[in-house]
Amino acid sequence: MTSDPSSTPIDDPRTERDHGPAASDGDGIPVRRLVGVYHASGTLTGELAYWVGARLGRAHCALCDITHGTFRMKSGWKTCRAGLPVPFETFHLDERDDAVRAASEGSTPCVLADTGTGLVLLLGPDELEACAGSPEQLVDAIDRAVTRAGLRFGQPAPHR
Repeated sequence: MTSDPSSTPIDDPRTERDHGPAASDGDGIPVRRLVGVYHASGTLTGELAYWVGARLGRAHCALCDITHGTFRMKSGWKTCRAGLPVPFETFHLDERDDAVRAASEGSTPCVLADTGTGLVLLLGPDELEACAGSPEQLVDAIDRAVTRAGLRFGQPAPHR
């Protein structure tokens, strides 16, 4: 597919508006997957502590606000995630592997781009906060960050 929106087939839901010019073939290092890191622990105790802390104003994670409502994943996030051109995987602080830990340390919550040769920080806490809990704004912010970083959406990594 070319970056010319007029050449996008009618039945192809991925238009330039949906994923910006970074989604097209062309220059730039390809992003194989996106990685979101929550600023919370994924253990049962950690989840409960975050839930209570968030209700009392003592804990906050902008990525959590974007992807989850009070008790479950937001349907708007499920729709936005399904429309991304590459997989979007999420991890809690205690679930990160060494590479994700190194790329995200001190910058959580965040979104990283996995290029297959390394991880690139796309969005940090301030950029996620600016999304104001909106999955749609997150997708737009990711598109801008991919372009700004000189990356492009390429072939997705195989699912593990």
